[in-house]
Amino acid sequence: YFNSELSSVEILIHNAAVLIKKPAANMSWLDLENTFQVNFHAPYQISRGLFPLLKKGKGGHLVHIGSMGGVQGSQKFAGMSAYSASKGALAILTEVLATEWKGSGVSVNCVCLGSVNTKMVRKAFPGYKAALAPRSAAEYIREFSLHGSRVFNGAILPVSLGNT
Repeated sequence: YFNSELSSVEILIHNAAVLIKKPAANMSWLDLENTFQVNFHAPYQISRGLFPLLKKGKGGHLVHIGSMGGVQGSQKFAGMSAYSASKGALAILTEVLATEWKGSGVSVNCVCLGSVNTKMVRKAFPGYKAALAPRSAAEYIREFSLHGSRVFNGAILPVSLGNT
């Protein structure tokens, strides 16, 4: 449902995520489907649906929040196959949408965060404390969302204090 009074969208940030930590051999079809529904399918459908509003006005900036786990060549962790694959798919979607929407005034980028000390990360990795605080990550995303489209379109941007 879209509010009929909404005439344009300047910034759209896809930040929702599901992380089900299980070895690939133990991942159920439902777990896999749930992970891809939230991490890939929902951003895809919402972006498609809001594209007309993103391209109105002075142009929009679509920012996918990816993961270092979805970046080719980064360190991978056991039990993260579905999460990493879904975030990798989101990164590729970023590149494709930037290509398809070129000339529309809409920029599409993917910020691939490393470990952020969120409840989701703490649940997946008990006892681990990520070096990046949620507030710092949020401030970076905010600034990038406001200004990053001046320089980037179709970029997959690793943002990490290491390669995790």
